Amino acid sequence: MSKIKQIFSREILNSKATPTLETTVVLSDGTVASASCPSGTSVGSYEAAELRDNDPEKFQGKGVLKAVENVEKIIAPILLDKDATKQQEIDNLMMHADGTLNKGKLGANAILSVSMAVAKAASISLHLPLFMYLREYIKNENIPLKIPTPAFNLINGGKHANNNMDFQEFLVIPATSISYPESLNLATSVYQSIRKNLEERNAISLTGDEGGYAPTFPTNKEGLTFLQEAIMETKYRPNYDVFLGLDCSADNFYSSKEYKLKDSASAMSSEALVSFYNELTKEFHFIYLEDPMSEDDWEGWANLNQKISHQTIIVGDDLVATNPYRLQIALDRKAITGIIIKPNQIGTVIEALAMVEAARLANLKIVVSHRSAETNDDFIADFSVAVSADYVKFGAPSRGERVAKYNRLLLIDRQLRGI
Repeated sequence: MSKIKQIFSREILNSKATPTLETTVVLSDGTVASASCPSGTSVGSYEAAELRDNDPEKFQGKGVLKAVENVEKIIAPILLDKDATKQQEIDNLMMHADGTLNKGKLGANAILSVSMAVAKAASISLHLPLFMYLREYIKNENIPLKIPTPAFNLINGGKHANNNMDFQEFLVIPATSISYPESLNLATSVYQSIRKNLEERNAISLTGDEGGYAPTFPTNKEGLTFLQEAIMETKYRPNYDVFLGLDCSADNFYSSKEYKLKDSASAMSSEALVSFYNELTKEFHFIYLEDPMSEDDWEGWANLNQKISHQTIIVGDDLVATNPYRLQIALDRKAITGIIIKPNQIGTVIEALAMVEAARLANLKIVVSHRSAETNDDFIADFSVAVSADYVKFGAPSRGERVAKYNRLLLIDRQLRGI
């Protein structure tokens, strides 16, 4: 038994020049492991709460020294001498110490950084790859281990880019039959094709928060057409080797019960937006639509799901926020066929694993996702394999904090194939 002997934390920077926590756990056998917590830019109303210092003199009020103090002065004392392999007990102790529904007292960022670091330490102590250690908490052992299919965010819009695109992520998704190494080749081929086409147009080729390009187009539809053309200039065949998808993040263009898109001269009703998505899906053959409606537009979600879910996965992110109560409502309303899983939306490893189990029982597609403000921590890659997710979202195949996850999956892929 390897007991927790020390826990300490520090304030570090994430990929958006904003502070986050890195927590280190030391075990009695000398094992040392660290984990850092990501943050979101497009944040749903029902997510667990990050704790920020709100000191305008430091990091525009976004410092996390209070969360660091909570790790070292409140969380550490209750976890010392606990068995590091008892993840459920450890996470439950932290949740009890916090005592709120949204982890707003200690901070979900403080709690999750400890939760992930403990899981890493336990796996190292047991000489197991992290994905195999986390696998022990999955009840259905009949589900084969696999590398999830990546959904690459190659054009950034919305809050992820300072451009005029309403939709937040223009996704390129390889066919599930393509091997993971080949899917990376596909993504980089399309990525370079996009850059070449932008340069030929003397257009901006700067990138957004998640490493995808952030060009300006008069309408969202023109952005989709441009992306489709970039794919056609590679060896990969649209709607056969590779498919398009969107993370719309509709809350960002929803106001006063209407949706305001550059594709329409006037604001759209919920029903009109559903018709617009239906038209786009017929033209671009979307395999994936994430957060196409506002997080409380239940009628719109159910309407869209009824119309196009036979061909397109309707995925809830802000709608569900990795929250079991929101998931149950979404299931009752027949709103989704897929779910985003983000551990920092719920705040502990064990709760994120439980959400995967609940979603799988409901026959939803599982999409494990990073956040826009990331670190080089690759925990989420192991987590996605451990739960046999259908898809992963780590951004574009560029920037260190994104590539760290993709490269970790490359190593796991070799391990699974016995290379």
